[in-house]
Amino acid sequence: MTRPDRARADLLALLDREDWGTALGRARPGGPTTRRSAVLLLFGLLESRDYSHPASADVDLLLTRRSDDLRHHPGQVAFPGGGIDPGESAGLAAVREAQEETGLDPAGVEVLGALSDVPVTVSGNLVTPVLGWWRRPSPLQPDGTETAEVYRVPVAELVDPARRGVVVGHHRGQRFETPAFDPPGVPLVWGFTAYVLDAVLEALGWAVGWDRSRRLELPPAPPGAQS
Repeated sequence: MTRPDRARADLLALLDREDWGTALGRARPGGPTTRRSAVLLLFGLLESRDYSHPASADVDLLLTRRSDDLRHHPGQVAFPGGGIDPGESAGLAAVREAQEETGLDPAGVEVLGALSDVPVTVSGNLVTPVLGWWRRPSPLQPDGTETAEVYRVPVAELVDPARRGVVVGHHRGQRFETPAFDPPGVPLVWGFTAYVLDAVLEALGWAVGWDRSRRLELPPAPPGAQS
């Protein structure tokens, strides 16, 4: 089995694990007013195999930077995704939103399955992370409205201990602390995206030990940002 095949097998195995996101808390069933969203964690084969770190599995991950003009979480790095329409599955919603935000060809995306929902208490949102495999990568183009930039980030850079840390900040008077990733050429990854990414990499067995006391500077919010 090649390393990319093993990476895909690891992702499939993760779908059967109930404890993948224990640190995130288990979501309770949502009521009729609960916002439902899905995000796509799209892994694919590295186009350039210059990375020798065994945790990389020769794959990268698709990430986006949200527009500075958005009302919520402007300028932050995120997984592509958005609201689930009535009658739509989480997988379909995640791929549809990724196509709208990044211009990827959905025909090249294999939806492996959905992980258990993750509650976002700040916004009252219930988010379903969807694992995908990019079997046929396509050119990317941010929509310029919701998405300012798109990135294919090697997993080797995400698990590099020298690029890991935590950020501490305050939101509406409440202190928060989140994991953070600082890959080259990409703004700091923190908040909900970093929480989910940290849990997924740990559950996959791809993570490498890092200094959880290391503090990284929280990026300044764009002018006029509300959250």
